[in-house]
Amino acid sequence: MRSTPENLQIIFEDNHLIVINKRSGDIVQGDKTGDLPLSEVIKLYLKEKYNKPGDAYLGVVHRLDRPTSGVIVFSKTSKALSRLNKAFADRDTKKTYWAVVKNKPKNDSARLVHYLKRNPKQNKSYAHIKPVPESKEAILSYQLIKSLDNYHLLEVALETGRHHQIRSQLSAIGCPIKGDLKYGFDRSNKDGSIHLHARKLTIIHPVRKEKITFEAAPPEDVIWNTCLS
Repeated sequence: MRSTPENLQIIFEDNHLIVINKRSGDIVQGDKTGDLPLSEVIKLYLKEKYNKPGDAYLGVVHRLDRPTSGVIVFSKTSKALSRLNKAFADRDTKKTYWAVVKNKPKNDSARLVHYLKRNPKQNKSYAHIKPVPESKEAILSYQLIKSLDNYHLLEVALETGRHHQIRSQLSAIGCPIKGDLKYGFDRSNKDGSIHLHARKLTIIHPVRKEKITFEAAPPEDVIWNTCLS
């Protein structure tokens, strides 16, 4: 299922921001598939809700990979966009993800430091232990929060925001994410999703200047439901 103006999962909305629980089929911005991106779906929602005669303004602040679900924030004014862009660039935000993996990591918690090199042709990032030419430092911390019969739920906190960072780094320690064929899981999920979910996002509100945390419920499926129970 993809988001439409009628079924948008809105977590928060005010005059400056709109925060969405992104479905795994949604693309954030237009790409070569030609599918209607989430940014345009939200514009249609705003146009209808507020009876705007022209196009509604919407600023894309950050992105989530298409097969990933969870919390994503968009700006409704150019002022909010510039302030949020600066906050994300300066890492004045906190992002927490949930990842379901098949293999239990060697340590129940750890801080991972890799050097990721992106291959644009493959749309894939390779994790290296030491710097290699054109690589970027990638840092995350994870904590095992639940073990199911066949899978394990990790909570991941990002310190950097690299291309496919969580997918690549967890794969590098032998823990590919459920459904993520690209990074070593043995089969895909039927709906094309992967079990990576942006669970929480903390930002400083661009106008009110107060800290605010948004939380997104994971998608409805047997494994996510078991993680929550």
